[in-house]
Amino acid sequence: MAYMNPEALVGTEWLAERLGAPNLRVVDATFFLPGTGRDARDEYQRRHIPGAVFFDIDQIRDPKNPLPHMLPNPEAFAREVGRLGIGDGARVVAYDTHGLMSAARAWWMFRVFGHQDVAVLDGGLPKWLREGRPVDDVPPHPRERPFTAKFDGDIVRDFNQILANIEGMREQIIDARSAGRFEARDPEPRAGLRGGHIPGSVNLPYPDLLDAATATLLPAEALARRFRDAGVAIDRPVVTTCGSGVTAAILALGLYLLGHRQAAVYDGSWSEWGARDDAPIEP
Repeated sequence: MAYMNPEALVGTEWLAERLGAPNLRVVDATFFLPGTGRDARDEYQRRHIPGAVFFDIDQIRDPKNPLPHMLPNPEAFAREVGRLGIGDGARVVAYDTHGLMSAARAWWMFRVFGHQDVAVLDGGLPKWLREGRPVDDVPPHPRERPFTAKFDGDIVRDFNQILANIEGMREQIIDARSAGRFEARDPEPRAGLRGGHIPGSVNLPYPDLLDAATATLLPAEALARRFRDAGVAIDRPVVTTCGSGVTAAILALGLYLLGHRQAAVYDGSWSEWGARDDAPIEP
């Protein structure tokens, strides 16, 4: 069994052979959860794949929304990525320093705004480093380019859509958080959030989609088995969720690779649902 949409994932060898290509744009989309004490931008400045620009999900966001890194409007997204030297027709590859954690969020964001030529680097910076490939600390100065953003609401869900879905469960909801958080046994990393999960949702922690030794995505057959074992029917509509809409995109990426091109992400995720008194919760 092979991936049905393999273009969404590229290997380190593929990227190494194409570094510096005129149409290629590499983005470091590293993000750290609150409380880790790590600074993604600082780490990028000290070490990144040559030519990569920093895609800051905490900057490329809706500044009027109090929730963490919610999607910006199309005009703001176009402006921000254009400043990073990413224009129409560019081939975008996103990676992060985890292997795969936040790069999928960047992949999903580009697709939300109509840019389909985007992929994730399988294994990210850790695999790149293990193979002895080059890194540098030189800040790139890309020329600003025009980027056309067209919002695709088919792969985004909001609070009201999730709430309306609970009764009939037309769309399956998959939660990428750990089992401890899903079952309200472990605290949330963000203060003020209740524990538990969206009624009717199923749990598939995002690390279950990865090879534990390499942080690369599992082969297609094993990936499909993980979804099946979690009770997910890949041929039915799916919405993914997590703590703040970051690792939910890993589930969406896995589904995309398996042929489910329209898996949606609940952007507010538990940062919104767990904070609202009018949101029903199952422990």
